[in-house]
Amino acid sequence: MEYGIKIINAIASGLLMFAISLGALASHLLKTKLSQDSLSSFEVGVCYLIYHGLALLIVNELSAINLDVKLTFSKLALSGIFLFSGSIFMLSTQEIHGWPVKFLGPITPIGGILLIAAWGYLTVTFLKK
Repeated sequence: MEYGIKIINAIASGLLMFAISLGALASHLLKTKLSQDSLSSFEVGVCYLIYHGLALLIVNELSAINLDVKLTFSKLALSGIFLFSGSIFMLSTQEIHGWPVKFLGPITPIGGILLIAAWGYLTVTFLKK
């Protein structure tokens, strides 16, 4: 297996571990500390983190996809995960940490666009075969 894919798979596995930990944190601690809207947003961030962590592992193990496509997909997806879920986590927990993170509001859709771009790139790649 190519070294870059090994690293991406390790990162994806770590993100899944992190997502499960955040989900447990949300269900046990944050539900008493956050408003329902903030908790719902936080849970969306967790879900997208899980979905895309799993997607990275699956896509990077498919033999029908060449290495360059896997790496491009992974870069787009990882960037999208970081911006989308990361900004949601920071924004939704502002009630607790109190840091001025409102500036992250426009970052969330940029992360979403990167996730859409990752899947669009993969779609076009399959259609070209």
